[in-house]
Amino acid sequence: MSKALENMGFEELLEATKKMESEKAALKSKNAELESKSSKLESKNTELESLKTELETKLSDLQFRVDQLNRLLFGAKRERFIKNADENQMTLPFDVEQEPEPEKQQETITYVRTKAKRINHPGRMALPSHLPVKEIVIEPEEDTTGMKCIGREVTDQLELIPAKLFINRYIRPKYIKPEDEETLTHKGVIAPLPVFPIEKGIAGPGLLAQIIIDKFVDHLPIYRQIERFKREGIKIPSSTLNGWQESVSSLLWPLYENLKRRVLQQGYLQVDETPIPVLDKTKKGKTHRGYHWIYYSPLEKTVLFDYQHGRSREGPSKLLKDFSGYLQTDGYIVYDFIGKRKNITHLNCMAHARSYQNLNIIKSCLFSPLIISLLPALLCRTAFDNNYARPLKNNLSFLSFSQGRTLISLSKMSRDAFSKDSLFSLESALA
Repeated sequence: MSKALENMGFEELLEATKKMESEKAALKSKNAELESKSSKLESKNTELESLKTELETKLSDLQFRVDQLNRLLFGAKRERFIKNADENQMTLPFDVEQEPEPEKQQETITYVRTKAKRINHPGRMALPSHLPVKEIVIEPEEDTTGMKCIGREVTDQLELIPAKLFINRYIRPKYIKPEDEETLTHKGVIAPLPVFPIEKGIAGPGLLAQIIIDKFVDHLPIYRQIERFKREGIKIPSSTLNGWQESVSSLLWPLYENLKRRVLQQGYLQVDETPIPVLDKTKKGKTHRGYHWIYYSPLEKTVLFDYQHGRSREGPSKLLKDFSGYLQTDGYIVYDFIGKRKNITHLNCMAHARSYQNLNIIKSCLFSPLIISLLPALLCRTAFDNNYARPLKNNLSFLSFSQGRTLISLSKMSRDAFSKDSLFSLESALA
């Protein structure tokens, strides 16, 4: 560059200098323009930050208001703080002169009050009288020779003797007649064994009864019972305990059949099914869903459990094939099939009729003229105090946002214009 400048003439250098000055001025103007743009962007960024802060504050305030309104409208009764007086209710334009209050006269009254006798504290809970009593007499350590006993202080304490395992050893002596010994017939005499619950089993009736009660009454699993036996120094495999359960179940089968016959002879049954996880023998550690079908007789207050692998109608159809009377169930379609029999009168459950599952009736006719005329009464403050209106109020979650706004608008219209008879009209219309 220096060599190029040395070879230039004066005019060329002058032109180069002018060109550099013009480029320098252009750069300065461009730099000033960029700086102005930068300052504008910074000011705009500051405005946006302040606007963002303002909007966030306003959003939190609006969200708080919405939460408060939802709590007032749909919250629990104890969480509502709506005044009893309607702010939009106008007063009647009647000027009634207030009557002057009469002068209050004072008089002296005397009476005799019967003071109730103070009832002493009942003290500790009385122990049951049917329990055996073991008396323990504690004499003083001092010498009581020549003293006279003037009374006794009795202190009762409830105690427990832990269950313990023991062995019943049945010893049966064998006898033989002398003539048999001489004739070498060896025909002996021995007492027969008593009848055991499990033939050739080592478990006695008391142990079997305790295992069944712990398993099915106290819900103590088999593996916990095994650990309890281990603490006593006895190891019983789980397969042995399961085999004992099956044997006891076979012994109790006649009682189950008698219970089933007795329950099904009643003329009124309530039936429901509930799922239960069942261990799968083919897959270790896996379960499948089974069902307990419960048949309850309100007349005798007896319950029959019938286990089925599924929820199909085969199980109840087979069990109720000879049933005759009233059958009360929920809305499961299987019961509708059984209720069509001539000897069965099918009854529904009011608790399920008012549940969320059956609100599709209200959804289908939500904006019909009848419903529109009655919904404000259902949503008003006084209507929610009725037991028959509360389930509808608690199950309005199926409404869309627009339907909910329309419903709230309807609830604000003439809250006191509907009586309780309107609710009964809605009840009969939806029946």
